[in-house]
Amino acid sequence: MYLTGIGDEAAATLAGQIRATKELGWQSLEARNVRIGGFPAANLHDVTEAAFQQAVDALEAAQIGVCCFGSAIANWGKKIDEPFDASLAEARRAIPRMQRLGTKLVRLMSFAVREGTEDQMEAERFRRLRELTRMFLDAGLQPVHENCMNYGGMGWPFALKLLEAVPGLMWVFDTGNPLFNADRSKPQPWPKQDPWEFYLHVKPFIRHVHIKDVVWDQGKGAPVYTFPGEGQGQVRKILKDLLASGYDAGISIEPHMAVVFHDATVTATAEDQRANYVEYGRRLTRLVAEIQAELEAERAAASR
Repeated sequence: MYLTGIGDEAAATLAGQIRATKELGWQSLEARNVRIGGFPAANLHDVTEAAFQQAVDALEAAQIGVCCFGSAIANWGKKIDEPFDASLAEARRAIPRMQRLGTKLVRLMSFAVREGTEDQMEAERFRRLRELTRMFLDAGLQPVHENCMNYGGMGWPFALKLLEAVPGLMWVFDTGNPLFNADRSKPQPWPKQDPWEFYLHVKPFIRHVHIKDVVWDQGKGAPVYTFPGEGQGQVRKILKDLLASGYDAGISIEPHMAVVFHDATVTATAEDQRANYVEYGRRLTRLVAEIQAELEAERAAASR
């Protein structure tokens, strides 16, 4: 098991992302949006070749790896009734860059939810995800789907249906996302999802984890992001179950406290953003150590 984090939650620039990663003593980051030198910020699969080469050089010099591409492929900004070409192009750009960096995981999604209709065009979603999944698997890379604002994030039954329809696809489980996504598998008015319930159903497919914690503010009808273990994401319970089960992959922080990737109204100074990310990482490190100590004590007691 290793700890890591989504770089653009720490800083907009790659230099800032590397700095925060090293401050935490971590060996890798999860790459999503990044600004490199004087080049415009973009997802790592979309930056120019010159910018990407600068990124490779900087990461190698810092001895920091990229454990996962947090790609924009088939995400909540892409509609299933729009052409597929853009997603295919993103995948074709991502593959050689992942191979260059030695990155094995790529996060993708299952296109935006179609609102106001029960027709989610499942057959077309599954067809597209099968093609994308085959592309990555054929290149020796593992695609992982995130429960977010997409078809697979509409509730655990949709997640399992997607996994059954797309052989080889695995899961990146986000602890906080269920709390602000409607459970569309239940009758209307849809309740919010239960993180523990969702986790238990996708647990066999989890290859990566995002730690986000949330309190749902009923009055405002909006999520309030907290440090790990302080919200309603059942972070401690989920982490303890994962570690007790022998989970040996990445646990990646996505604080959303100082900045939110998809909400430009949430802003902070660069220093506040870095400080919050580092504090979040330190708190998660302590939480994991506490859980590991609990598990060791329980195993010792059971062996007496």
